[in-house]
Amino acid sequence: MQQPEGSAVRKLAYAMGFMASALLAACGGGGGDGPQPQGTLKLSMTDAPSCYGKVEVTVEKVRVHKGSNVGDGQGGWEEIVPPNGPVKIDLLNLTNGALADLGSAQVDAGTYRDMRLVLSDDAGANTVTLLDGTQHELKTPSGQTSGIKLRTTFDVAENATTDLVLDFDACKSVVKAGNSGQYILKPVIRLSEKVAGGIEGYVDPSMVTGTATTAVTAYLDGEAVRATSPDSDGKFKLAYLMPGTYTVVITSTDRATAVVTQVPVDKAAVVLNASSAAITPPASAVHTVTGTVQEGSTPVGDAFVTAWQAIASGTINVLSTAVDVDLGTYTLKLPVDDPVVAPYASSGLAFTADGTASGVYTLKATAPDRDAIQHDVDTRAPTANPVDFTY
Repeated sequence: MQQPEGSAVRKLAYAMGFMASALLAACGGGGGDGPQPQGTLKLSMTDAPSCYGKVEVTVEKVRVHKGSNVGDGQGGWEEIVPPNGPVKIDLLNLTNGALADLGSAQVDAGTYRDMRLVLSDDAGANTVTLLDGTQHELKTPSGQTSGIKLRTTFDVAENATTDLVLDFDACKSVVKAGNSGQYILKPVIRLSEKVAGGIEGYVDPSMVTGTATTAVTAYLDGEAVRATSPDSDGKFKLAYLMPGTYTVVITSTDRATAVVTQVPVDKAAVVLNASSAAITPPASAVHTVTGTVQEGSTPVGDAFVTAWQAIASGTINVLSTAVDVDLGTYTLKLPVDDPVVAPYASSGLAFTADGTASGVYTLKATAPDRDAIQHDVDTRAPTANPVDFTY
């Protein structure tokens, strides 16, 4: 997700999965004698599409440090606090480029390697509301105390402002814990520079009415950079994209996957289409894949399962889900019919069915400190469920 030469912010770690974990004390930078050159660090939050009715988190502050794996009590931490104190954010309101202000502060200029997102531990501060309207507290093992750790690297230049966006993927971050009735917050957050580049367009409004849900995701070099849900008019905006050539993948309930390739992004928003030429993927049958991710007989509760599909121009990421943290189970609903693909053209998009891998997907299970495991699934001649992954 490439920066121009001389940018105040070097290559950031996009598409990063961040999980609350026990934070280890270690030596790190920061401090020093005498006055330090200063710059401004400004932080905002946005959200990818969610599969819940509402996800609310209360942010107390963000802490940054020039060292890595630095202990909480070690010197050199800088803090950015929301303008009016702790702020409760409904992540589902932060789509199509909307931002929540997390604050700004003067900090020492230089390279930072550690960031912690500190959430409130008050009752009701962090909750998820399911689609049936029931609300549950979000369990965050270390998020409310020492902070959710974001491993990244960014620069703050002297006498300049570094403006960063934390993209909180609520759908992937909230995970059910077996039959306990609890929901766990395992934050999946991407950190990016707030820039002017972006991609805009329209899907058919029927794709966002009733029980239909639609996600629009921008990929750069195979990595998810930004995702959003269209508004009630079908309009979507993938904001804050660095210059590059992107692939846009659109998934929607009971429809084939739609793909726009070779989308050029520079320093302004690229418009894919007008509302009068809304993207409308054809209806498709759906095949439901279920299974588990285990190490021996022990569930791997921090795993993700992703469905990839080949098209003529490469391979696309169609769907991804976190496994149940207690049971290691997952469910993916995959379109059976061929994806429809259009190369970007300023004159208009012309979609055609791509049968490169008709109905065939590669499922990949990934987890921290483990190699990926993959299985192929043919939705047109489906093998019996479950499709299990065992380390």
